[in-house]
Amino acid sequence: MATETTAQETPPVEARSGLEPWSVSELPPPPNTKGFRILGIIGPGAIILGASIGSGEWLLGPAAFVKYGLALLWVTSVAVVLQTIFNTELIRYTMYTGEPVVTGFMRTKPGSTFWAITYAALYFLQTGWPAWAGAAAGAIFFLFEGRVAESSDATIIHRIGVGTFLVCVLVLVFSGKRIERTLEILNWILIVFILGTLTVLCVMYAGGENWLAAGAGFFGYELRDGHFNFIPAGVDWFLIGAFAAYSGMGGVGNLTVSNYARDKGYGMGQKSGYIPAAVGGHKVKLAHIGSIFRPDKESLERWRGWWRIISIDQWGVFFIGAILGMGLPAILYTTMIEPGREIRGLGVAAELANAMASRGGQALTLVLAVMSVWVLFKTQLDLLEGMTRAVTDILWSGSRALRNWRGGDVRVIYYSVLASVVIWAIIALSLTQPIILLQVSANMAGVAFVISSIHVLYINMKFLPPELRPPMWRRAALVLMSVFYAFFVYLWLMGGLVPDTEKGFLFNLPKYLGGG
Repeated sequence: MATETTAQETPPVEARSGLEPWSVSELPPPPNTKGFRILGIIGPGAIILGASIGSGEWLLGPAAFVKYGLALLWVTSVAVVLQTIFNTELIRYTMYTGEPVVTGFMRTKPGSTFWAITYAALYFLQTGWPAWAGAAAGAIFFLFEGRVAESSDATIIHRIGVGTFLVCVLVLVFSGKRIERTLEILNWILIVFILGTLTVLCVMYAGGENWLAAGAGFFGYELRDGHFNFIPAGVDWFLIGAFAAYSGMGGVGNLTVSNYARDKGYGMGQKSGYIPAAVGGHKVKLAHIGSIFRPDKESLERWRGWWRIISIDQWGVFFIGAILGMGLPAILYTTMIEPGREIRGLGVAAELANAMASRGGQALTLVLAVMSVWVLFKTQLDLLEGMTRAVTDILWSGSRALRNWRGGDVRVIYYSVLASVVIWAIIALSLTQPIILLQVSANMAGVAFVISSIHVLYINMKFLPPELRPPMWRRAALVLMSVFYAFFVYLWLMGGLVPDTEKGFLFNLPKYLGGG
């Protein structure tokens, strides 16, 4: 725990990696959560849930279920439970310190610079690919052409993808006073509209057997064949590893929930400030170090009030929403598309709309295509903002020179990072198909989970006072999470338990970058 910021011969434990020590302040009281007031207080869970629906739930999961069956839903069950626990542990650190969790990682050995570079690289390798804008381009193409895009349409898909990505940038530039609040509102709209529409469509077109098959699939049981089938024969580990990581949110996307919790003002986050928009916002003092509190009787009572809020935000919004977000598309896709089909391609985002054409008519086909565009656009927006926000926070905490640049206005750093990402995105969209970029992104999320689940356990045990540390069952869950994702990362890289040069990603990188 930190001490008062007076000169000491030995720096406090949180300052030994190169960052400044914490100050000590008072934990603000939690807001009143009675009735509908809770809806204005929760929010970080909605942001990451909205982003999650556009990757694993809308594209990778359906591609896996159509090809291999609904028994793979057991992966979602395990992943979402572990990620919900993980998310609350990320916010635990932020509520105590007022810092994003990556700043906490930077407070550990071998030093702040090492971890700043490591996590900035993980953000880049996972969310620096504009895969969602590229996938949305396939749905936009379908809206105007009335057919699924083919390989001969690659040039126009690239142009549409670039345009879609630039629209995301404009939203972030003109997003009002507080970027976090804008994303929160957009994601609540998305969650209610998408999950509500999917529920209605599943009730209309899926029979009882399809619902039962999905329910059994969450436990690994293949109802059609009458047996448990946890790992189908001959699976493509590039797809399955991606599906596992993006069941729920995925990797650095989860880490960003602590940034949103800080900006939302959870716990000591109220002492830190937030990142404002470039247009419509105003200069806000964003603290580059956190403030902690003494765990006395009154503070611990307030802490329990804050913990109830994040429990509702994560278990009531993120967990339930992620299960429904994967289950409902699984039911609809496997009802409408014949099993065993390979639907990964330039037009993957339009496959469901195309399949519904003969059942629901032109109006319903149009609705589904528009849904695909909206879901993927919103996911690209969330991930672009999350990556830019996280890298900004890393630079803001780690560099005094940048904090003093242009009068200490954090917006200058934020939008400089955003401009760099835009340049890269235009290049990256021309490298290969969006679905390949999406699978690379998702599997890198698995790598991020392997590292960060152990890292957050370490900082919560090292920096938090005993009264606030996670109980033993949560510690075990974080270790299990690292092992769970390490298993899928190994299978993705090696192509199976026994390395397979034909299937392993490490052996076929040139093929994937060539769009194969």
